[in-house]
Amino acid sequence: MRPAIKVGLSTASVYPLRAEAAFEYAARLGYDGVELMVWGESVSQDIGAVQRLSRKYRVPVLSVHAPCLLISQRVWGANPIHKLERSVRAAERLEAQTVVVHPPFRWQRRYAEGFSDQVSELEARSDVAVAVENMFPFRADRLFGADQSRERMRRRGGGPGAAISAFAPSHDPLDGNHAHYTLDLSHTATAGTDALEMARRMGAGLTHLHLCDGTGLPADEHLVPGRGDQPTVEVCHLLAASDFTGHVVLEVTTSHARSPHEREALLIESLQFARTHLLR
Repeated sequence: MRPAIKVGLSTASVYPLRAEAAFEYAARLGYDGVELMVWGESVSQDIGAVQRLSRKYRVPVLSVHAPCLLISQRVWGANPIHKLERSVRAAERLEAQTVVVHPPFRWQRRYAEGFSDQVSELEARSDVAVAVENMFPFRADRLFGADQSRERMRRRGGGPGAAISAFAPSHDPLDGNHAHYTLDLSHTATAGTDALEMARRMGAGLTHLHLCDGTGLPADEHLVPGRGDQPTVEVCHLLAASDFTGHVVLEVTTSHARSPHEREALLIESLQFARTHLLR
């Protein structure tokens, strides 16, 4: 019998609470570990502090999400090449299996040109898998603001709300050449991508799953799995029936919770969904 798939909780799932709250929830609710989202919170950037939290709550760090969001462009410096290497070194210190990273933004030209080679080189020198995540097109008015987007999209022949890919070579990581991938089911919803088809295209390279949901809105929803229209059950069954040796991380939004009890209920529901449908 194959070992059970480990289920982790992203520290982003407890926002606006801090990383320590994610460790506390993971320990109390029975998650197998956490994914560290490195972003503006100072503790998330301090690997020594994260190690202390891991020991305090006896909860391992399964994966590290590199600081590659728009809101974390200045975290660990402005150079994305150095930030990705630092993320891998952080994962090594934390004994995490995976680094999750987004494809480069188009304006990060030097980073984008060497991205595939850097990922390969980092993996050659480490046991950490660098799993490139599927993303989604952005609306022009969200990227540039209404005034700038009108002019940019006029030149491109579209309206200010038109969808454009901010990533190079695209928001689909399979347009690059990588050994490992992260599949995010909120991102497939926002992109209008067939999640099952993408999982099958990733094949053995599918190393990491962000288990969440979405309804196809332009915004990235990160709903509790089962509350949107994504094939969350089918993707879980696909992994459970395969030789998948990676981790499944609940990256869900609880920021709208009106009380600690409501937030806890969302995290319990998410974990129960994963345990139920990942049975081998």
